[in-house]
Amino acid sequence: MRRRHLLVLSAGTLAAPSLLTSPARAAVETRELHGYRIRTFNVRPGSGSRDVACNADGTVWFCGQRDGTLNLLDPRDGGLKAIDLGPGAAPHGVVVGPDGAAWVTEGGQNAIARVDPKDHRVRLWKLNGGPSHANLNTLVFDRQGTLWFTGQGGVIGRFEPKTEKMQVWDAPRGYGPYGIALTPQGTVWYVSLAGNYLAQIDLVSGAPRIVEPPTPQQGARRVWSDSQGRLWISEWNSGNVSMHDPRDGSWKKWKLPGGRPRCYSVYVDDHDGVWLTDFSSNAIMRFDPKAETFLSFPSDKPGANVRQMAGRPGEAWGGESGTNRIVVIDQPQA
Repeated sequence: MRRRHLLVLSAGTLAAPSLLTSPARAAVETRELHGYRIRTFNVRPGSGSRDVACNADGTVWFCGQRDGTLNLLDPRDGGLKAIDLGPGAAPHGVVVGPDGAAWVTEGGQNAIARVDPKDHRVRLWKLNGGPSHANLNTLVFDRQGTLWFTGQGGVIGRFEPKTEKMQVWDAPRGYGPYGIALTPQGTVWYVSLAGNYLAQIDLVSGAPRIVEPPTPQQGARRVWSDSQGRLWISEWNSGNVSMHDPRDGSWKKWKLPGGRPRCYSVYVDDHDGVWLTDFSSNAIMRFDPKAETFLSFPSDKPGANVRQMAGRPGEAWGGESGTNRIVVIDQPQA
């Protein structure tokens, strides 16, 4: 793997917060299925509501990939704020960092963005000298506070917030790095959609160690760790959800229900329930690893296209990119 020629040591671009609209309210609709409550929030038309991240205070960040915004939803009253990330912005992934800020893979400006949780000021660290269009995808913080990220254009990288040092490397097999995850053991793993592999990143050198899934050309899209450090992978091409246990190197796989499933996202909740999305059935699904059974929660609107999920105890969140809605499934109380 060849090291990219990118080291950024200077301060990121700082911009004043720019609210596209005054604080608004998102209309909420509620229904029930399988004993679960489903809430959908009609957010902003044309935003392309995509990846989500949950704050400790109950609010939820989501990316408006189509209109270049990061948005803050308060599900308690439907409060909604839209923050402009800059000219040509097209945010993809968002996580809440150790500092409480929202950190974003900002593909439109080829940058990592930070949005302050209090004043909503935006800072950008562009990949100057690196690939002109990395197609930045997903990001995660490790235990040391280092930010790791993927670019579907064929890169993986890391950013040190304290020193503002950024490094980017070419990924094995080129185009395709997509989902990325941290395990309870502190290891960082990513998957490559076009490369069809799972890889562990060496946190010192940045070098990935490829682990081949058992299904060829499976299209590994996203990855999430459960409480034991087992890695759950959504396979776009095969329609499987697969599980790799690094402790013994084992693999298991399960086909999603239906004729030709397309498994896009994966999220593991606090009870190790595995949440998935299937574009073919226009549904969110919950897989029970113990019973090896699926529950399906079809959207009540066509073309929901939930591309990523996240959550907090008792709640599984996702963005319906095709309907400009945010959806949350509330789990039954034990």
